[in-house]
Amino acid sequence: MTQSPAVGATGQSGPARLGERAARTLVSELARINDPKAALLVGVAPESAVLAAAIDALLPGDTLTVVPAERVSTTALREHVTAQGRWVADRVRVVESLAEAEPAAVVVAGEAFVGTAEETRAAIEALTKYLTEGAVLSLATAVGRTAGAAAELDRQGALYGVGTDLVLLNSPPVRVYRLRFTPADAATAERLAPAYRPSSVPLTRDMHIDSNGVAAAGIALGLAALTRLARPRSKLWLLPALAAAPVAAFFRDPQRDVPEDPSAVVAAADGQVLSVQRLHDERFGDGEFLRIAVFLSVLDVHVNRAPVAGKVVDYFVADGGFVNAMKPDAEHNVAAYTVLDTTHGTVVVAQRTGLIARRIVQRAPIGALLARGERFGLIRFGSRTDVYLPVEAAEPLVGPGDKVVGGSTVIARWR
Repeated sequence: MTQSPAVGATGQSGPARLGERAARTLVSELARINDPKAALLVGVAPESAVLAAAIDALLPGDTLTVVPAERVSTTALREHVTAQGRWVADRVRVVESLAEAEPAAVVVAGEAFVGTAEETRAAIEALTKYLTEGAVLSLATAVGRTAGAAAELDRQGALYGVGTDLVLLNSPPVRVYRLRFTPADAATAERLAPAYRPSSVPLTRDMHIDSNGVAAAGIALGLAALTRLARPRSKLWLLPALAAAPVAAFFRDPQRDVPEDPSAVVAAADGQVLSVQRLHDERFGDGEFLRIAVFLSVLDVHVNRAPVAGKVVDYFVADGGFVNAMKPDAEHNVAAYTVLDTTHGTVVVAQRTGLIARRIVQRAPIGALLARGERFGLIRFGSRTDVYLPVEAAEPLVGPGDKVVGGSTVIARWR
């Protein structure tokens, strides 16, 4: 059997196990493409969580080619696929080696990369030959265990990355990289579903919490434990312990039903509309923009969502102050601008800081494709989110004082 390049470099620590959460992250690009597509999964065993996640992501028009991992019997893998039933067997083809595979829209390495930077580079080069135009290569490596592989993937990510996710709920934790070596058209984003993000941690079916909230609540509970150990007779430990719940609640990330209407522009955040105005901003081009500004109180959900489907073509942070986000001068606060190329023109989302908000999180690198309503970042503790739309292409549907829900409320329509 020809060895899979994805598992060709085995370090002393051995390959990292990829659990269900890491597997879902690895195949997220496959799961979000609604059009019929071909996918390639390299280096798996019958019991692989990545194989199970890939099969679960298949749609009726999809095909999946699977290359066994080293020392895995092709016969055993085929028998496993056949045992899944006729529907799966008709769509999944197991081949002896990578040489038998065809180019695909999504290529996934089924095991975490280990070994040296040179070995990792060679493995990536072997896999890129099987990418179609605009296709994505999805890879993972263990955090803190494989310095050579991690360094090379970081380098590849800086050059070709369109998304990176840290999966802490894996043993060991892994970092997943999505690489695109040829450009994708902005129109492709309109045919995508919002991507699965491990940063959105499920609590119930309808309520998630951002990973920042998990960390913040953990810190609060840790302080409570340390305080109780240091001063066992004092009740001071109750202060951080009781603060853990409201701190976590601030980072709540509920599931949202995104309107299916392709002409809809949805709110980028929860909150109250402050203003709807026409303006020029030379940073985004010569045309006139319609800007819809939304204020987020500390009680609102602070996860930001893409108002439209598009391709991230620029991202920059503008320096400024920290004025109360409800005041007009907040326009000059520190802000992060995500610029999207869409089929209707340039769209910009501005994440602005406020009097309390001092931290902006943006998780969509340049080159990433965002579906309408997809999570792409958050702002901590009360702030403002502005959406800029080309005036000639959009008609506003909200006004000052209106309450909006991120990812669900239609704030404008394409003409």
